[in-house]
Amino acid sequence: MPIEKIAILGAGNGGCAAAADLTLRGFEVRLFSRTDKTLLPIMKRGGITLVEGGAEKFAGLFFVSPLIIPVVTGADFLIVAAPAVAHEYLAKSIAPYLSDGQIILLNPGHTGGSLHFAQLLRSFGCKVDFRLCETVTLTYICRMPEPARVEVYRRTTNLRCAAFPGKHTEELVRKVGAVFPNIVAAANVMETGFSNINAIMHPAGMLGNTGWIEKTGGDFYYYREGITPTIAAWIEEIDEERLEIVNRLELSPLRFIDIFYQAGLTSVDARASGSVYRAINESEPNRTIKSPATLDHRYIKEDVGYGLVPMAEIGRLMEVKTPVMDALITLASVALGIDFRSEGLTLEKMGLGGVRPEQLDGILKNGFDASTGSA
Repeated sequence: MPIEKIAILGAGNGGCAAAADLTLRGFEVRLFSRTDKTLLPIMKRGGITLVEGGAEKFAGLFFVSPLIIPVVTGADFLIVAAPAVAHEYLAKSIAPYLSDGQIILLNPGHTGGSLHFAQLLRSFGCKVDFRLCETVTLTYICRMPEPARVEVYRRTTNLRCAAFPGKHTEELVRKVGAVFPNIVAAANVMETGFSNINAIMHPAGMLGNTGWIEKTGGDFYYYREGITPTIAAWIEEIDEERLEIVNRLELSPLRFIDIFYQAGLTSVDARASGSVYRAINESEPNRTIKSPATLDHRYIKEDVGYGLVPMAEIGRLMEVKTPVMDALITLASVALGIDFRSEGLTLEKMGLGGVRPEQLDGILKNGFDASTGSA
């Protein structure tokens, strides 16, 4: 059956961009957020204004609600467009109301997101035959300059997508591709998870700019001013550690700069130079994005706790040392007063506690319970 009814869980930048775009393309879109402040302007206007390529269009959404049950019930396709820190809440909220055949897309999956989400649904008693997949990053590079209005700078190209269990990837990429035609199949959710460019670059940028952020309240351009040659060197070291884990996982190694380029985020010349500093500074879609106003932001909470932590955890499983990742995790923990090593996405939370390296491939392909084929 083709996808017709879409539930979007999360009304941030990516969720609102998807809601507006998919509505304008003829899908029946239902939008959920648990934050009334986020939804009220959309409900008052009756939809969202989408600005892209100089054109401005108004999308009148089918249904907008702070109640998750009517949004999820009867939907063909659920898009989780929310920070990874919200995954537990969302999984618990939807677990009793899912039905056979529904497709869930984590947009994005961050690192280990599908493993975590599947484990959460199981723990909350969900036994239906759903399908679960994730993308590397958001489908839209976008920002909301004001409530109920979203500006799309670019649609992410060559967006890798994988299912968990991986045996469903071909089927889901075909179905989801009818909604997001820019997606391409990845080998498994380790490939998508270890292509998490936000985890590679945001923690270094945030922690390296701590003084500037605290002094100015984020009044500078995060990418073209905040990513200096030294911070870019930290990012390169993180990338080297990540690539060593990717090699141990027997996946195709792809440098940060190549992932960044394939997503449409930098120039051909910058990629050819091999310079991470140049690639980020020549990122046209990110050119006008300002820094977060505080360290208490998803660029640390999400990209450390649900990015660097699971990368380092899987590195530990695969016996790869990650000293630069570990240093940034420690600094972030001190800066925010959060023990990210325990609060973040550990092997146990991903359902991989006690798993041996040689067992990992079978889990990625067939799920936690290979006997039933369920996630």
